[in-house]
Amino acid sequence: MDTTTEAPSKGQKCLAFLKKNAVVCIALLAAIVTSFLVPVDKAYLGYFDYKTLTCLFCVLAVVCALKNIHFFYMLARKVVQLFKTARMSVLALVYITFIGSMLIANDMALLTFLPLGYFVLTTTGKQKYMAFTFIMQNIAANLGGMLTPFGNPQNLYLYTKYEIPNLEFMGIMAPPFVLSVTLITICCLLFVKPEPLQLSDEKIVLDPKRTVLYLALFTLSIVIVFRGIPYWIGLIVIPATLLIVDRKALKMVDYGLLFTFVFFFIFAGNMARIDAVRDLFSALLGKSTLLFSVLSCQCISNVPSAILLSQFTTNYADLLVGVNIGGVGTLISSLASLITFREYVKHNPGKTGYYIGMFSLFNFAFLIILTGFMFLLKLF
Repeated sequence: MDTTTEAPSKGQKCLAFLKKNAVVCIALLAAIVTSFLVPVDKAYLGYFDYKTLTCLFCVLAVVCALKNIHFFYMLARKVVQLFKTARMSVLALVYITFIGSMLIANDMALLTFLPLGYFVLTTTGKQKYMAFTFIMQNIAANLGGMLTPFGNPQNLYLYTKYEIPNLEFMGIMAPPFVLSVTLITICCLLFVKPEPLQLSDEKIVLDPKRTVLYLALFTLSIVIVFRGIPYWIGLIVIPATLLIVDRKALKMVDYGLLFTFVFFFIFAGNMARIDAVRDLFSALLGKSTLLFSVLSCQCISNVPSAILLSQFTTNYADLLVGVNIGGVGTLISSLASLITFREYVKHNPGKTGYYIGMFSLFNFAFLIILTGFMFLLKLF
């Protein structure tokens, strides 16, 4: 019997590429289309936020280096081993993702900790909590990153564009952040039973020199984000160091995300120069920046919403809140949600409909509660 498999055609390869890079392809298409409406000129150079792109690249590169030495995996595994029940272990996994999103950005937190969640639940026979755990990790990643400027890509952009003071930034985001922690905790306590659970031992030894070096580079990245050091220093020091000690980390950087920013900068810049669009968006944002930014995220995702809407409003407080809590809701409201969906379907191909149903139920519940809470807060 002939067991050879037919090689994929060029059309299949192209389709697979488009599926894998759908967001960046859409961003490129949007940039090209608007370039016909606003011909390329010198003003294009002013579209790009070079500091945001540099900070994002530096953080992503260092996080990839730390991931290569299993730093985050080891840290998360130690935390989970401290707990002896399914309820507390799931809560620990979700909290790790929540805290991780504040430090290494939401996308990287999910790519790092979703596999750990899968490993913990499958090795302990608790697969029944897989969909719930993945959904809570996804919500935690989207909402946990809201407190820090580098927790979500849109935060980094808005923080830089509007030059928001550090304490003011955290003050704006503190109320929805606290409510998010409370809601996530309640969900984990209600929907996961305190069943006994034990994780097997596994020895992981970190390279002490690399660990210290990468943590130093990570600290440098954070100092740059908080405007302590000019961003061009990081653009020189971090890639040069990684070229010597870990070239693989530079190859692993999510360049698709970086190019998504570049293309949406072009799209947003062009849209802002079209009078009819500027008048329409300015009017809508004038009525309710918070509501319009939340709704925009449900249609075009939170990163492009932040870049686009920032061209038409100076109300950065409501915009910042809107594009953060707007990250929950539909599957396309955040890049992180698509990452989680892809990971779940990879392990559970026959349960796509079940996952989408549960995902929508929890996400829209969080979205309605958080949006309602922020509107009530504005009244008082």
